[in-house]
Parts: sequence; C-alpha cells; structure tokens
Amino acid sequence: MAEKENRDILIVDDDEELSAITMDLLTDNGYSVERGFNSEGALKTLNEYNFRLLILDVNLPDMTGFELCQKIRQSSNIPIIIISARTSDTDRITGLDIGGDDYIPKPYSLKELLARINANLRRSYNMKIDKESKLFYFKNICVDFEARKVTKNGARLELSAMEFELLSYLIKHKNQALHKERIFNAVWGEYSIGEIGTLAVHIRWLREKIEDNPSDPKTILTIWGIGYRFEV
Repeated sequence: MAEKENRDILIVDDDEELSAITMDLLTDNGYSVERGFNSEGALKTLNEYNFRLLILDVNLPDMTGFELCQKIRQSSNIPIIIISARTSDTDRITGLDIGGDDYIPKPYSLKELLARINANLRRSYNMKIDKESKLFYFKNICVDFEARKVTKNGARLELSAMEFELLSYLIKHKNQALHKERIFNAVWGEYSIGEIGTLAVHIRWLREKIEDNPSDPKTILTIWGIGYRFEV
C-alpha cells in the first residue's frame, strides 16, 4: 500500500463559499488544505491523506459533525476544531465532551480562526520537552513525552491531544496544588473559548484512563476550593 501524502488541514463544511474563503486564508498563510462537504467525503479524504488538524462543521447533510467527531475519535487523536452556528452552552459542552479540542461559533473571524489553528497545532505537535526527562513513570503507567504516548501495564492508552497536554502539565507540576484557572490558562491557552468547565471534563476522562478506581482517585486529586494536584 502506498504511503499517504501529508496535508496540514481538512475543512469539512457544506457551506462551500465559507470553506473556500477559509481555505484561501489558510493557503495564504502557508498551510496545505483539502475540503470536504459531507461526512462520507470527509472520511474518504481522511483515508487518503495524513492531516495535522481538522476543522469540522456541526451541521452536515449526512450526519452531524458531533457524530462524525465521535467516529473519528475511535481511531484518531487529530486535533479537531468544531465550528457551528449552534452557540448554546449545551452544544459547546457536547462538542468538547465528544472529543473536540476547540469550539468556534459561526460566523467567525478569520483572524481568530487562524490564531486558534496555530494554537492547537503548537499544543499538539510542538510541546517543549525537558531534555533531562523524556519518560515519566508512575505506578503501572509510562508517559513518553517525545512520542506523545502513554502506556498502562504495557498497553497503549488512547488520549486526545488535549488530554495528553493536560496530563503533561500536571506531571511537570507534580505534588503541587494547582488552581483551576492556572491549569486552564496554561493548557488551553490564550485563544481558548473560556469555558473553564471543560477542565473538569478532561480531568474526569483522564481519571477514567489512568486511575485504578476513577471514583476514588489516588493520583489526580481534587483540592477543594483550589483545583487539582498530581500526587506521586
């Protein structure tokens, strides 16, 4: 089988005019871009190319962007920015809960979209690694910062890009009581949507993957009135 070609960004949006404008902006800024207009076409294109980031509209003709996001998350940790005219808190939380890394309401500023794309790519692919420690072990878990891989009892854990960023930040500040706002600002960054509640969601996901008993965590501890502490 021939090796798949690399592309930077896939835009999946049935609004052909808006996606064309967005594609022109990204191309002008040096990104290689492909477009899809429905879920079926998007899945086909994802099989044809290796992408670094996905921009995904919620309202697609054949299935919702939420459904497509869940399907993609079964096999890929690609950063996903969800775009939608649906701007309620419920929709935004749903988008993040099912695996989105960011959520931008329509109509969006092209400059803001570009800034969020840059921020998500930095978080996902250019995390600074402490030279003296590329591996971190705790209990039965190994975190490989360079390969961005986490294993438990030798079996790989599937973490999203944001889950890995959060775990890495907690490890690098282990045994410290960290305020929720500090964690959120450090991990989600300047161009986050400002929903600090998503931190609790990602903490829950991490506990479900790394704790022996997520309902009684021993590693990622809640510090009431403050935030969290990674205990080792």
